[in-house]
Amino acid sequence: MFDNHPSFRRSVKAIAGAALAVSSVGVAFGATTLTETGSSLLYPLFNLWVPAYTSNHSDLKINTAATGSGTGIAQSTQGIVQMGASDAYLSNAQMKKHPGMLNIPVAISSQMVNYNVPGENDANLKLSGPVLAEIYSGKIRYWDNKKIESMNDGVDLPHKQIVPLHRADGSGDTFLFTQFLTKSAGHHWKAGYGTTVSWPNVQGAIGATGNSGMVTALGNNPYSIAYIGVSYKDQTDKAGLGEAMLKNKAGNFVQPDEETVPAAAAQMVPKTPKSERISLIFAPGKKSYPIINYEYVLVQSKQSDEQTAKELKNFLTWAVSSDGGNSMQYLKQVHFMPLPAPARKLTLNQIDKIHG
Repeated sequence: MFDNHPSFRRSVKAIAGAALAVSSVGVAFGATTLTETGSSLLYPLFNLWVPAYTSNHSDLKINTAATGSGTGIAQSTQGIVQMGASDAYLSNAQMKKHPGMLNIPVAISSQMVNYNVPGENDANLKLSGPVLAEIYSGKIRYWDNKKIESMNDGVDLPHKQIVPLHRADGSGDTFLFTQFLTKSAGHHWKAGYGTTVSWPNVQGAIGATGNSGMVTALGNNPYSIAYIGVSYKDQTDKAGLGEAMLKNKAGNFVQPDEETVPAAAAQMVPKTPKSERISLIFAPGKKSYPIINYEYVLVQSKQSDEQTAKELKNFLTWAVSSDGGNSMQYLKQVHFMPLPAPARKLTLNQIDKIHG
């Protein structure tokens, strides 16, 4: 899943550097400007796509920003930006209010549960939805709680208070994590799910902004736990943070990798409706990783003019092409999975609905 070859990392840095350049100064003589904002989980991929695409389309400028899925949803539905990046699809209520919105998947992602327990960060602690729900509800307070110890034979867990980290901004990662708790923990989780939720009042809990903020807060707070998008795996690994194995629907403990994410996708992609608004969380299957999702670009079907619609359609078509943005050249760097063929077909049908 991860390519650590030095030359590969250098190419990543070069592309990322080019992306930042484009994000900050754009293309001097661009005739059309598209603006994307939202998911910090999807942001690293956009910053690989944009310089690659605009290098062959000098008349197009694309601005990108990591503002959280909540902002991506708000600004795309209000018509402030052409592309709202989001880990979450629009709810029925949001679609009723904004019937012209398209929920366009561009890749499949996953979410890690990370922790910072000094001395045990290499242990890949085993955790379940109910245990996580009780941690985030304040019912499980210490790392050596019997429910955690019973899943982790041979691990010397300390009697230290757990510090739960959650997102302070409107976040698709919060949507995914709380949806996992809702589906897997039953009565143990009562706060529901969404890009924002009313978190239970837990002493010592900390809010952080963006996935980068979660990585920093986790590193700075020993004995903390957090949910972090997989596109930040290189950063969590570099910081020496622990990555948990999660109990899936079949009762097996798994991590997100090249086997478990496709296994979950294989269970859920065939169930995808034409609107592509579907949760992929807590899929059945012995090998399925329980927190995977479509990464969405939220777009208004009617754009301001024909030229904007044309450029937007062309970019999104390239983004989901196996020879373009969905090639492993890009996805491997952020640990995403390409759209399976049936999902790509549905996505192209949705892109075709964009007009001026």
